[in-house]
Amino acid sequence: MSARLLLVEDDDGIRTALRWALEDEGYEVTEAASGEEALVQVAAAAPELMVLDLMLGAMDGFTVIREVRRAHDLPIVVVSARADTQDVVAALEAGADDYVTKPFQVRELTARLRALRRRLAASGPQPVVDVVLDPDPAAPLVLRRAAGSVHRGTEQLPLTVTEFRLLSELAAVPGRVLSRPELLERVWEHGFFGDERLVDVHVRRLRTKVELDPGSPRLVVTVRGLGYRLDLG
Repeated sequence: MSARLLLVEDDDGIRTALRWALEDEGYEVTEAASGEEALVQVAAAAPELMVLDLMLGAMDGFTVIREVRRAHDLPIVVVSARADTQDVVAALEAGADDYVTKPFQVRELTARLRALRRRLAASGPQPVVDVVLDPDPAAPLVLRRAAGSVHRGTEQLPLTVTEFRLLSELAAVPGRVLSRPELLERVWEHGFFGDERLVDVHVRRLRTKVELDPGSPRLVVTVRGLGYRLDLG
């Protein structure tokens, strides 16, 4: 089944070449040549995925990600020549799900997109029980697998698809340490060829949403030199 994809790139030649390649992969592609146009297309075309360049002119990709994240959990893959660690982390902190550095092989991008689509499918309805992460009687923290959501009391927390998958994988083995390569394989499907910064940044973002005190996490715990562990309340 085809998926609606929004391609945001201000270079006409690169955008056209990527569109052809993505359409060959079966995607229904809508284009945007600027950040402002991208936000219009998010509302008009209701894409299921976004491929986004960072350097877009007046409204850069970082701003686009933050604006999209105000109302959408739309999976976003950033493609950019800006490979500096600070730029990668900034894009992920803004809410991107993945990052591909230019120049890249189209098959690398399409592999990342396929992994995101599998993540989306896996976050759909599943016949499994809820997981109580924190039994606080005033506002329990509950991972509802069947609904693909996390609630604190009556409030649904604004987790992205990637953050939900990350929490779900940790919750599947509470008390066990999962290394960064393991989490890359389980959540991003990059295995040992992935960038471990993806894990660290998404853990930080996840903590801001599920921890009562993100600066002193008690749920998603770092085990120095090994990885991350989920401790049930």
